[in-house]
Amino acid sequence: MTLTQLKYVITVAEAKSMNEAAKQLFISQPSLSAAIRDLEDEIGIEVFRRSNKGVSITPAGEEFAGYARQVVEQYRLIETKYVEKTNIKKKFAVSTQHYTFAVKAFVEMVKQFGMDEYEFAVRETKTYEVIEDVRNFKSEIGILYLNDFNEKVLHKLFAEYGLEFHPILDCYIYVYMWKGHPLAGRKKVTLEELEDYPCLSFEQGNNNSFYFAEEVLSTYHYKQLIKANDRATMLNLMVGLNGYTLCSGIICEELNGSDYCAIRLDSEETMTIGYLSRKGAGISSLGQKYIEELSKYEDKALQ
Repeated sequence: MTLTQLKYVITVAEAKSMNEAAKQLFISQPSLSAAIRDLEDEIGIEVFRRSNKGVSITPAGEEFAGYARQVVEQYRLIETKYVEKTNIKKKFAVSTQHYTFAVKAFVEMVKQFGMDEYEFAVRETKTYEVIEDVRNFKSEIGILYLNDFNEKVLHKLFAEYGLEFHPILDCYIYVYMWKGHPLAGRKKVTLEELEDYPCLSFEQGNNNSFYFAEEVLSTYHYKQLIKANDRATMLNLMVGLNGYTLCSGIICEELNGSDYCAIRLDSEETMTIGYLSRKGAGISSLGQKYIEELSKYEDKALQ
């Protein structure tokens, strides 16, 4: 196995075409195909599935490509520092369900690290994509929640993908709405009292199983349910339709403004928010700082 072969796999995976990858790599298509077949024979897995329509990466190939990206990136960093002797940009990426406090922790991490050059990424995305991003080394850390309903299924998936879940916060369930909502002045509300208002939920795309829902109580039969795919739309629907969503109760007025509130749902059910990482992989100094910032919200949980 060579570094060149790893670069070939990454290029083909991204181009989704042997011909296009060969053009990008400035080699012939037969030479590229032969190099990848030699690699597949050596490692004993089929990385790409060939057909008359072209190539597609296999599940085993996806995992291999994730490791390949990590190796190639580490080599690039070594080459930059010790061969080219230039400054290295610090890199860090986190994928998260739609939690404002997770974005706020990212903001504080960036402010405090005090670096002149960096390339960071924060991805608010679907639950399954959070898991996939960490699995494929696209993000070092993934932020999501577990509860009694989804933990068995998700822990099984984490084990299959070589991931570990680390708890950070335990929270009761809150109802998130705008302050002009008819129920906004209450200390607690019940699901029955919310029946006349639309429940808002984040769209999960093809992986729309109840186990991947961002909101707890996903199996409850809501009379009115609207799915959205971004936080800005969700906030607009709260104001325009008196909609609501279920959340951890941890809100950040610095980012979302002061027009919204979180009211405790009349339920003893809880959720645990934590971070995903690759099993056995160390957490970078940037990742440790980010987790430290997340942990500061512990005193706001279970209130």
